Amino acid sequence: MEFVVVIPARFASTRLPGKPLADICGKPMVQHVYEKACLSGASKVIVATDHQKVFDAVSLFTSDVVMTREDHQSGTERLAEVVDLLELDNDTIVVNVQGDEPLLAPENVSQVAALLSDSTAPMATLSVAIEERDEVFNPNAVKVVSDINKNALYFSRASIPFDRNTMMDDSTALNLSPFQRHVGIYAYRAGFIKQYIELSVSPLELLESLEQLRVLYHGYKIKIEQAQIAPHAGVDTPDDLAKVIAHIKSKNV
Repeated sequence: MEFVVVIPARFASTRLPGKPLADICGKPMVQHVYEKACLSGASKVIVATDHQKVFDAVSLFTSDVVMTREDHQSGTERLAEVVDLLELDNDTIVVNVQGDEPLLAPENVSQVAALLSDSTAPMATLSVAIEERDEVFNPNAVKVVSDINKNALYFSRASIPFDRNTMMDDSTALNLSPFQRHVGIYAYRAGFIKQYIELSVSPLELLESLEQLRVLYHGYKIKIEQAQIAPHAGVDTPDDLAKVIAHIKSKNV
């Protein structure tokens, strides 16, 4: 199985400006992500940025970096530009790895690529078991339900599936086993990435603010299974960055 990894590294960030270049133990964050992605078995790992400073920094450790436009409305649009720039074959498997995940597990990258490779679906992703009751009711934790064939049925910020016997009574213990949180790593067939950006925006994705619902709305399959390794949280804030630095120092990774 061959697959390509693309790491979008957008310079602008409201809560952490210049995030891809944030120093983590002597390396920019994007380099940590790149090095972890290279351990996944990908045939190529490409960093896609919209800023010259990021391009120059990445060029110091790899030549696999491309400059993309600044006006993309989503990460998928940026991915589509990379597919065109690299002239990837429609059947090429492309894994989108977020540039703010310096503690990325390479095993999860290869897992999502293999999941797509073994199916005819145009897209695949991962989930993890929810282990705390509060997360079931947290709208920032995206929940997902799937069918017996590992096809996603729906993604939601709401508490799905709704356990009628316990969730209407706060005094009753909630069985957490049915609940899965979506993990934001995606594998696509390159041809579908170009197809996706031509699809009309769905009312469901607008309501939930979840881009992947456009795929389900238009009748396409998304394969999903539990991640082999529970992923660490990404970096959104200075506090997140401090936690990642402390973790890397403590583990010497």
